Amino acid sequence: MAHTIRARLSGAIVTLFIASVAVFVILRMLPADPARLILGPLASAAALQHERAVLGLNQPLYVQYVDYVVGFVHGNWGFDYGTGAPVLKEVVTRLPASLELGFYAMLFAVIGALAGAVASVGARSRVVDSVCRAVAFVGLGSPPFWIGLMALVLFAEYLHVLPGPVGRLGVGVSAPPATTHFYTWDALIAGQWGTFANAMEHILLPALTLGLAPFGYLFRLLRHSLREVSDEDFLLVCQGKGLTRWQALMRHGVPNALLPALTALGLLVAQLVAGSVLVEAVFNWPGVGQLVVNSVLAREYGVVEAFVILSALAFIAVNLIVDSLYVVIDPRLRRPSVI
Repeated sequence: MAHTIRARLSGAIVTLFIASVAVFVILRMLPADPARLILGPLASAAALQHERAVLGLNQPLYVQYVDYVVGFVHGNWGFDYGTGAPVLKEVVTRLPASLELGFYAMLFAVIGALAGAVASVGARSRVVDSVCRAVAFVGLGSPPFWIGLMALVLFAEYLHVLPGPVGRLGVGVSAPPATTHFYTWDALIAGQWGTFANAMEHILLPALTLGLAPFGYLFRLLRHSLREVSDEDFLLVCQGKGLTRWQALMRHGVPNALLPALTALGLLVAQLVAGSVLVEAVFNWPGVGQLVVNSVLAREYGVVEAFVILSALAFIAVNLIVDSLYVVIDPRLRRPSVI
């Protein structure tokens, strides 16, 4: 186990290094001049040259990279030249909105896919199977931003049952007292039921839009795994010992089918991070994804660099957690080796 953890950590360090170098080099190849963004379009050549020297842009590229990494570790992630605020402050301010959206999107994907797969295989429901397969097909075959736009047209503009792209809360609704910085949780803690309902209405469409592709992937994977497991002899033995088909499937079939799905969690987190950028822009969600879109349009690479590195860290952390969960779910991995 210790050897596995060391191997995973070594691979994580290499992955993080490659990601940081790639984004650092690529962004500096783009036609964006931080000195010009700071001083404006009317700045003289001498002023621009002086500002580049102050920012360290006249140093060799490897020196700039080392300085950036050292500064990143110490919390100096650069500045958002449009607002003048530090990138770290901008990211920390917007991160709770993105985390809340990602949490509900993943919750929908996991619970919906598991419930759909169990109903499809356990109850042999053709209706549930057909509906879930159709939703999975749409989620996997359509860009998230297009799904978001169609959802807004249908539910906000045509049916008028859900709010449009106005952010986390409706106009005139005050944010609940900040405890977890998740508006839905904070509203529940404070007992503000109206605020909770309003926050849920505003997060419903973005979360479903963002979670649709992970739902499709997980449903197809779980459905296939459960179909294979349901034909195994050990489930027949469990039923012979007195368990019903449902009890045998839920107690022994589902844990076995979850193992392949755990492997996919790392990829799903990467998919959520990538999809959140455009989904937040479509729904005017004040998260890190929308901040990245604004930074790209303004040609400011400080926020984009921080976003890519944080995304790589999240991907690495999820994969390490998944490796640990394997030991919890699969008893065979907890047995000492006899060799």
